[in-house]
Amino acid sequence: MVEASYRNAVEEDTGLILEFIKKLADYEGRLEEVTATEDDLRKWIFDEGIAEVIFVLEDGKEVGFALFYKTFSTYIAKINIHLEDMFVEPPYRGKGYGKGLMKEIARIIIERGYGRLEWTAVSWNEPAIDFYLSIGAEQMDWELFHLDGDDLKKLANL
Repeated sequence: MVEASYRNAVEEDTGLILEFIKKLADYEGRLEEVTATEDDLRKWIFDEGIAEVIFVLEDGKEVGFALFYKTFSTYIAKINIHLEDMFVEPPYRGKGYGKGLMKEIARIIIERGYGRLEWTAVSWNEPAIDFYLSIGAEQMDWELFHLDGDDLKKLANL
């Protein structure tokens, strides 16, 4: 693994966080779904503290990021970390930076006394799935569901 450094995001990084989110969405063919703004991210990450972001740097330049937040497991009665997004710029892949980001999050979980790291992956992204399995992840046999927009309002009877 190439030597890298890691740092926590600060409020001045809000634009860079949005940039990485858009790059990930573009990679997944979902760029048109991104409605997040810098104000949204600033509010929830820095003002409310709902999520955290770490960057991986090569020669002082941010080349990847991970955005994560706390969840809770009733089965183990502990806080978990849910990795929402992780992205490494294509020219920097294959250098161990994705694994390095995962290691940093694992270190945070252990330091804080949390329970586990969890995340989802799109089913077509076989390289990511193979990577996750290679680091010892267990692939769960669950289906992910979500509601938003009009469907969410309909459920809430609004």
